[in-house]
Amino acid sequence: MKVLFTVASMAGGGAERVISVLANRLAEEGHQAAVIMTAGDTVDYSMDSRVELLSVGGITGGSMIKRLQRIGKLRSVFLQNPDSVIVSFGLGSNFYTTAAKLGLGNFLVISERNDPKACPHPHLRNLVFGFADRLVFQTRDAMECFPKRLRRKGTVIPNPISNDTAPPYDGPRKKTVVAVGRLEPQKNYSLLLRAFAAFHEKWPEYTLHIYGRGYLSDELRKMAKELGLSETVVFEGYAKNVHEKTRDAGMYVLSSDYEGISNALLEAMALGLPVISTDCPIGGSKLCITHEKNGLLVPVGDVEAMAQAMGRLAQDEGFACRLGQEAVKVRRRFSEKAVTEEWKTILEKRKRL
Repeated sequence: MKVLFTVASMAGGGAERVISVLANRLAEEGHQAAVIMTAGDTVDYSMDSRVELLSVGGITGGSMIKRLQRIGKLRSVFLQNPDSVIVSFGLGSNFYTTAAKLGLGNFLVISERNDPKACPHPHLRNLVFGFADRLVFQTRDAMECFPKRLRRKGTVIPNPISNDTAPPYDGPRKKTVVAVGRLEPQKNYSLLLRAFAAFHEKWPEYTLHIYGRGYLSDELRKMAKELGLSETVVFEGYAKNVHEKTRDAGMYVLSSDYEGISNALLEAMALGLPVISTDCPIGGSKLCITHEKNGLLVPVGDVEAMAQAMGRLAQDEGFACRLGQEAVKVRRRFSEKAVTEEWKTILEKRKRL
C-alpha cells in the first residue's frame, strides 16, 4: 500500500502532528508513505527517512497562476502513483487535492480536523467532501454537523499519542501554568490571560508560559502588559522539545473556543500533567477528560470558572496529583498503534460508499 498525505505544510500544528505519526508508523510497517505539501516545505516534525517529502508550491499570494500550477503539480504526482491512496488534511489542501484528482481513480480520504461550524465556506467544503470516497472525523459531534449524504461516508477516528511522547512525570511540580498552541483567535489566549490575572492575585508565586507562534503575538504581549503581567507571563515561542520543557509544570490549560481533538492537550495528559480545558465544541476535550477524574472542564469563554479551576489545582496539590495520575491512562486509549490500525482498516479495504 502506498499512501499520499496532502497538507499545506508540516509546520507545527495538530493535523501535521497526526500526519507525522501515521506516516512514520506506516513506513515502519513496510508500507510506502509520502507527505505532499501544497504551500511550503517547512517540516517541524521528525520524519522516518523512508517517508518521502514533496513540496508542490509555496505561498501563492492570491495568484491564480500559482494556484493552477499547484494543482497541476499535485495531479502529476497522483498520475505517477495511480494505485495510491490519497489522504487530505486541511481546508485548503482538501480543495487543491480534490481538484487535482478529478477524473483519476485514486481512493480519496478527506479528514475534518476542526469544528465544522467554524468553517468560513461550508457550502464549498461540503461540495469538496462529496468527491471523497471516505471521510474521517475526530468526534461523533463533528460528524453530526454534516448532511446525511456525507455522514454515510464517515468514520470517527481520534488522534493518536505518539510513541515519541516523553514518559510520564510524577515528581515535584513547579509553580507554573503552561499552554501550547498557535497564537490565533481560536485558542482564546485573551481568556487565559484574564483568568491568570485573577488567579495570580491569590497565587502570586505562579508564572504563565505560553508555547506557540502566530500573528496575535504582539497583541497578546500588549494585553499581558496592560494586565500587569509582564513579569509573570512568558511567551516561549515554538519549541520542538516542548514535552521536556513542560512535563514538570504545575498545570496545563487549554482555553480554546473550539477544537477538534487537541494534540497538545492529549500529550499533556500523557505526561501526567493536571489539565484544565474549556468544554469546547466539537467535543474533543470531553472525549479525553472526565470532569474531576482525569482533568477539569470549564465553560467556553468563562474567565471566572477558568481562574477558579486554576486556584483549585494550586490549593489542593493532592487532588492535582490524582488528576495527573488518571490522565496518563490516555496513553492506552489513544495509543499510536490502536489509532493507526483504525486508519489502516479504511485505507486497506478502500471501500467506496
